[in-house]
Amino acid sequence: MEERDYQYNYTSLKPSLFNSDRRLKKAATIVRVCQDFAQPRDLSELSLLDVGSSNGIIDNYLADFFQHVSGIDIDEPAMAHARKTFQRDDLSFEQGDAMNMAFPDNHFDVAVCTQIYEHVPDASKMLDEIFRVLKPGGFCYFSGNNRIMLMEPHYRLPLLSLIPRSLAHRYVRLAGKGSQYHELHFTYWTLKRLCKGFNIVDYSPRVISDPAKYGVDYMVEKGSTKWQVAHFLANHAKWASPMLWILQKPIHGQAAIN
Repeated sequence: MEERDYQYNYTSLKPSLFNSDRRLKKAATIVRVCQDFAQPRDLSELSLLDVGSSNGIIDNYLADFFQHVSGIDIDEPAMAHARKTFQRDDLSFEQGDAMNMAFPDNHFDVAVCTQIYEHVPDASKMLDEIFRVLKPGGFCYFSGNNRIMLMEPHYRLPLLSLIPRSLAHRYVRLAGKGSQYHELHFTYWTLKRLCKGFNIVDYSPRVISDPAKYGVDYMVEKGSTKWQVAHFLANHAKWASPMLWILQKPIHGQAAIN
């Protein structure tokens, strides 16, 4: 198994994380999906943990809807920025390891883990920790890219995620995009296996079918060629589609059903 550490100070490597407009649109989609799944419960009754919360832009938006929002990230400069910029009683930020969180068992109603799994050294440990800190019946909004994709989004290099890791590192270096290919994407089947303790509710088809309802119409317009392709993949070729899942922790005594 390849040894990978965290990408420390990631916000300094990715200035686009400070694009407020795009981050707020992403936050709005999180809220709409969570509202849809949580009903009839109101989000204002629920506590939320954002795993990989970065600079706090998304969490500050989420705090308008949830009872309390806790953000955790390994990136201390990002946490310092978030604490300084977004000061409110229903919002807190903590520098910490997503694979070994300091929160007690069964603590949060909701977790968010969006575009994070490929960055952590061990996604399995992170998912186990999310499972541990969620209350029975609680759920995680989980989104991530599929290893089976034509264009790798972090380096904008075609087929990068598909080729063997040793060749991928060379590819990144030859393209002048870095010293190694750090991100580690998994296939649909591998991610399902890593999430086997949860009940998995696939929201990808719902979101793609009605992009306006879930606030993703800025990325894909219903009826367009891009929408038709995305709609087909989400419904008929999940093995080649990005994942947007709700991962629900079973209530005590219940087994996960996937």
